[in-house]
Amino acid sequence: MKYTAGQKGFTLLEIIIVIVIIGILASLALARMRSTIQFSHSAEALQQIGVIRNSIERCYLMTRTYASCSSFDLIDTDDPSDLPNTHFTYALPGTFSTSNYAILATRNTRDGGNSGDWVRLDSAAGVVSRSGSGAFSSIQ
Repeated sequence: MKYTAGQKGFTLLEIIIVIVIIGILASLALARMRSTIQFSHSAEALQQIGVIRNSIERCYLMTRTYASCSSFDLIDTDDPSDLPNTHFTYALPGTFSTSNYAILATRNTRDGGNSGDWVRLDSAAGVVSRSGSGAFSSIQ
């Protein structure tokens, strides 16, 4: 098609190229957004684990053993899994003893999470370690 003097506009090829470039930029932004959302979920897990840990430590100060702090019924905090819009299920797994305890946060699948992703805090003889799997494997 020939342009006559005074006609202005974009060709179809120019418009397609711009749409492709915008699509590529949007896909890069979407990947970054998903990783940011996962990071915020891990922050929720670590915050709730901190609350549970503080309750377990208060229970220990009263009883002098972690064995008597092995369920949510025995500590002074409720199970955070029961809160609305939570992204994790919390548990107190393993063997509680006079010097050991563990807290496990497993990602629930209500909003597209992978149930194989978890964050765990272990305390053995005063040494606390954090670990994770899946999307949370870099947590230390």
